[in-house]
Amino acid sequence: MKKIKTKILIYIFLTFLSLPFLFFSFQYFSKASSIKANIVVDIKKTSGPFPDRWKALAQGGEDPNPQFFENVVNQIAELYPKYIRVDHIYDFYDVFSYESNNNIKLNFDKLDQVICRIYQAGAKPFFSLGYMPYSLSEDGSLIAKPKKWNDWSYLVQKTIERYSGKNTVLPCGINYPYWRSDIYYEVWNEPDLETFGKWHYSGSKNYLELYFYSIKGAQNASDVFPFKIGGPATTALYKNWIQKFLDYVISNNLRVDFLSWHHYSKKTDDYIDDIVKLNKWLAEKPKYYSYANLPKIISEWGYDSEKNPIADTEVGAAHTLASIRNFISANIEAAFLFEIKDGPHGPSWGILDYQGNKKPRWYALQMLNNLEGNRIMVDGEGTFVSALASINENKIRLILTNYDINNKNIEAVPVKFVNLDGKKYNLTKKYLDGKKEIKLNIEPINKEINLKQENSILMTPNQIVLLELERTE
Repeated sequence: MKKIKTKILIYIFLTFLSLPFLFFSFQYFSKASSIKANIVVDIKKTSGPFPDRWKALAQGGEDPNPQFFENVVNQIAELYPKYIRVDHIYDFYDVFSYESNNNIKLNFDKLDQVICRIYQAGAKPFFSLGYMPYSLSEDGSLIAKPKKWNDWSYLVQKTIERYSGKNTVLPCGINYPYWRSDIYYEVWNEPDLETFGKWHYSGSKNYLELYFYSIKGAQNASDVFPFKIGGPATTALYKNWIQKFLDYVISNNLRVDFLSWHHYSKKTDDYIDDIVKLNKWLAEKPKYYSYANLPKIISEWGYDSEKNPIADTEVGAAHTLASIRNFISANIEAAFLFEIKDGPHGPSWGILDYQGNKKPRWYALQMLNNLEGNRIMVDGEGTFVSALASINENKIRLILTNYDINNKNIEAVPVKFVNLDGKKYNLTKKYLDGKKEIKLNIEPINKEINLKQENSILMTPNQIVLLELERTE
């Protein structure tokens, strides 16, 4: 009995002594599990023109004032977006109503003001077809079924004829074929969310029925330039929604030009996972094979679907660039960053505040616009530090992003440029806060410029830095 007690005491004593060792071992191996970046930019490793599928912005229902964009047109234009997604087009802007004799009356004057601001910013509109006009709504709310499905079809038809029409003249005078071609029309917004109607792919309030009558309206549109229509614009990518949606499209021989969904996540790899999952689902049955090449669009994305002050910080900016790095590598047609501008009641998701002041995410997007010409495939990215690079004539540009949600990772990042074809280069480092460092007349050694040790790029948590190497000889 005494021997057993003695053994127990010895065991407890040894366990107690081993705790510090176990703790520090855990700390060591946790740190060791992360991979430090060691960046190599080989200017011969190009992959064609630098993609612009990230040049898409979204705006939600922050303010029904049709002049909402008035004070931010220039700030938006500086980012060179290709498309801007607009929501609440029917319930905010009084497009649809019934006259006293129950005839339909359409008035696009207010919506025209919004669309004109988008064109003036250099972008094309991407319409979210919703929500239900109050006078057409079955129960007077903006999320109900329509009183008459054919009247909803007519509304969709006339919306397409208005903004994709060959003969429409907007107040801002935009009537060139380029600006009217390839406009997107997305059927509803987040139909699965209770706030926006809690539609389903079965039952009495059926999104598939809404899609059917939307396509009916689109097919009736006449004298229009080519346009795209699709959905289902759910809050996230769901297998049941995608497959039930396509089953219905197939069985009813309906048009679908793109598949869309939303994605909010703090983990930047999740965006690539979406594409992997979707491609897998489309490969499960032969009847889906023909839809595998449909454009795939994330029509809203961001750090958090709820208002989160982190989105207005350097963490939010780093998250944006690290996510876009993954979008560019994935087969995504477009990803719409949410959102452009805060509403009048304080900070929300905007890259600009209500007064039009620029936030860190705006500056991150502006920095990304420096990448021109052909994309360079960068080697040596790490767990936290990701990279994007381009080459255009005599300039090589590299953006490094140290995204760490825990705000702890600090790295001295070695950077090597190889296969250089010039005799001398100027190196400029640009930071998000506008700080700039310049080093002149660097001579490559064996066609390489190696920034290591004291010349490595010291990156603090969530820092973004642009390196520009310009050939002078």
